[in-house]
Amino acid sequence: MSLTVAIVGRPNVGKSTLFNRLIRKRLAIVDDTPGVTRDRRYGEAHLGDLTFTVIDTAGLEEGIDDSLEGRMRQQTHAAIAAADVTLMVFDARAGITPMDEHFARIVRKAKRPVILIANKAEGRAGLDAAREGFSLGLGTPLPLSAEHGEGLGDLYDALEPFALKKAGEASAAQLDADLEEVTSLDLDEDAGEEDVVEAPPAPKHLQLAIVGRPNVGKSTMVNALLGEDRLLTGPEAGITRDSIAIDWSWQGQAIRLIDTAGLRRHSRVTEKLERLSGADTRRAIQYAHVVVLVLDANDMLEKQDLTIARQIVEEGRALIIVANKWDAVEDKNAAIKKLNDRIDWSLPQIKGVPILTVSAMTERGLDKMMKAVLDIYETWNRRVSTAKLNRWLSEVTAMHPPPLVAGRRIKIRYITQIKTRPPTFALFASKADDLPDSYHRYLVKSLRDVFDLPGTPIRIVMRRTDNPYDSERD
Repeated sequence: MSLTVAIVGRPNVGKSTLFNRLIRKRLAIVDDTPGVTRDRRYGEAHLGDLTFTVIDTAGLEEGIDDSLEGRMRQQTHAAIAAADVTLMVFDARAGITPMDEHFARIVRKAKRPVILIANKAEGRAGLDAAREGFSLGLGTPLPLSAEHGEGLGDLYDALEPFALKKAGEASAAQLDADLEEVTSLDLDEDAGEEDVVEAPPAPKHLQLAIVGRPNVGKSTMVNALLGEDRLLTGPEAGITRDSIAIDWSWQGQAIRLIDTAGLRRHSRVTEKLERLSGADTRRAIQYAHVVVLVLDANDMLEKQDLTIARQIVEEGRALIIVANKWDAVEDKNAAIKKLNDRIDWSLPQIKGVPILTVSAMTERGLDKMMKAVLDIYETWNRRVSTAKLNRWLSEVTAMHPPPLVAGRRIKIRYITQIKTRPPTFALFASKADDLPDSYHRYLVKSLRDVFDLPGTPIRIVMRRTDNPYDSERD
């Protein structure tokens, strides 16, 4: 139970820059465009010897509750309510604006401890401008430059008392829990060592990315899985801009759930901000273990969907294809047949990929989807023994021998698995560079069928066994 700190303020005052500075990573997208951040983003911050949870929030904007701005403001209010301390940030260069004064009143009403941050306060001019913050009635402004790292020592001094108080509360709570556990024990004098049961090992962390085109229901799906309105959703396309990672657990499996921005075709992306969002999504795919590609069931498997699927396979990630909004489809049998046929034709390199239908809005099919996620994660991590692989190799090469190259047959001598995630095999052969792609595909298909590796990318690395001193050797 660590200290939780929320960073709030009007748009474009440097909240995400401060968030990145505290977590020591460029995790949040930073741009001069106001309103880049829309969802709450959590991170583990490090400031000297202090470690705490920090929340980046959308810029506080005025708007009715049903509007996008109103829903963004609700997300920020939720962050303030969850935090132990609020950092209210204003732009020292611009000075205090009416919007700063309006939202300072909102922060005061929350009745949470507040530290007033005068950001962009580099140099003498910045320090003078920071003094305007006294007019907000939130205490002494703390001059700081998130971009250059100036003033972090003063921020440490301001946060340390809250961290110590939180640590004391956590210690007292743990002591009470330990005392309760001790007093509730049913002591048995005859109990022996055989009665002691070791706790099972903690489950491995699974990185699960939810990707797809804009407005297919990715954030709605994440909210349905979490059972709360954690992410901003709505009818507007492109609401999500950052990739938001959320630690979660499903049936004892620790999962890091990553919601991503929608990916459009490169030719349609003209704004810098959308390019940054797209790069953030592609980075999420690179570091994921399993990727759920979400389709709109009313408009399935466009060219862009196939492009995203191929990118996931090229990165070696385990893939699941999910048709969302299935409750709105009228002829379900025709739709699923069309989807299966299109995937078999367009994505033969991942034959057997799980194809599921869900409705994130009604939460239908999500448990089945999560079971498929764990199953394909296990397949993605599967290892096959060398003995079994070489017995298989003898059978497949006897059934269909490698082709002739320059009048001589390629001899495949040995195979072994060199890594998992995805399953990767080294194949030792004479003239390995000359093995045709068609035979390579034949081996991959047989590996997938015999060793039950559906839906996961399979890689074969060719290794030569030619004797460099004997040009006549096959």
